[in-house]
Amino acid sequence: MHKSSHRCSLKDRTLIVLFASLLLALLISNHSSYGKEPDPILIRIEPTDDINGIFNANEPLRLDVHLENTKEKELETLLTCSLTTDEDTFIYSMSEKHLIAARDKSTRKFRFNVKDPGFYKVIVKCAWEEGNSIQIMQIGYDPESVQPPLTKEPDFESFWKESMTALKQVDPQFELIHSPEKSTPSLTVYEVKMCSFRGTRIRGWYEVPNKEGPFPAALRLPGYGQNMKPVGIFKDIALLSLNPRGHGNSQEDIKAQPKNYWIRGLDDKELYYYRGAYMDCVRGIDFLCSRKEINKSKIAVFGGSQGGGLSFATASLDQRVSLCAPVVPFLAHWKKYFKTSDWPEMNEWVESKKERTWERTLKTLSYFDSMNLATRIKCPVFMGVGLQDPVCPPATNFAALNHTKGPKKYQVYARANHSLGPTHQERVRDWIRENFNP
Repeated sequence: MHKSSHRCSLKDRTLIVLFASLLLALLISNHSSYGKEPDPILIRIEPTDDINGIFNANEPLRLDVHLENTKEKELETLLTCSLTTDEDTFIYSMSEKHLIAARDKSTRKFRFNVKDPGFYKVIVKCAWEEGNSIQIMQIGYDPESVQPPLTKEPDFESFWKESMTALKQVDPQFELIHSPEKSTPSLTVYEVKMCSFRGTRIRGWYEVPNKEGPFPAALRLPGYGQNMKPVGIFKDIALLSLNPRGHGNSQEDIKAQPKNYWIRGLDDKELYYYRGAYMDCVRGIDFLCSRKEINKSKIAVFGGSQGGGLSFATASLDQRVSLCAPVVPFLAHWKKYFKTSDWPEMNEWVESKKERTWERTLKTLSYFDSMNLATRIKCPVFMGVGLQDPVCPPATNFAALNHTKGPKKYQVYARANHSLGPTHQERVRDWIRENFNP
């Protein structure tokens, strides 16, 4: 039998080496930092007294600007510190000239006075003869007073009453499928199937402690396009990680691709994607309340980004929710959102048909705005905020939180963007445990 050979000829090896070298060169040349020297002046902005970037009412915005000259020569600089709103409206600017010795550090203090609650951008620019460096930090002033007017349409309440009635008319057909490979000694895991709004089939993962109940329960909701799976984060609380329509294992009737949930059906509030998605979350509460091992007076809901918006919506539409923990919540205060964030997908959608206008689009979105829904929330709320978040800006987070009617608290992370990391995740779990005392 002929034995095949996998040895390369010298010519082949030469071509392979040449191709690899060219590919490496291309990758390096396309890297954004390649060939660029770091700025000789490093800038760091810090709120004075190392607070979390939030200033109380009637106190000035006090900031320390730290400069570091990384070069071996003295630099003459012009330092400019400016303040704008989070919508980039100019407020004030001040400039100072400085000589910074070689390899030296300097700290300059700035102070601004503002009167309106909200969020502001501090823009620091340090210029020298050969160039300049810029740093921007967002800060908050009296955020608990951020309470923009609601944008509810006259039929807002009747729309959601009709939606809830339509959901109740759908037989949920709850089905549990034991998953031995995902279960652990402390948790039994099931895949859950159910029918939701307009008969759409959805699924999730249900984790039950292997001990005697009844247990408190939590509903965990996904970020935009996220696939919820079992996570094993509770040993004494039952957890339903739900995939609303088009997410994870809930794609029998609604597909995930293209990942354009927030423009699906947006021409008509009756057909808009989030109408069904919000009802899916309520169906998740229905499932938990159908289980004999669940203490129905102790049900929490939590999630990040889209999951934070879904958490607000679920606590609003279903009074069986007793705790709500949204993290960097999406789906809030749309008018502000489109002035402080940028999603080209929405711009393209509005511009793709001449009958579409921003006015009509915002009117439809108002029915699904968690700021408008928040007025119905009476349970305790704990919200996590990334102060530098460009995806779900802090002003939109507080617009929803401040309209809730029950006890509320929040945790701001001064330098965080759209992810708060494991520290806040643990804080959410601790908050739920402390309130439920399982």
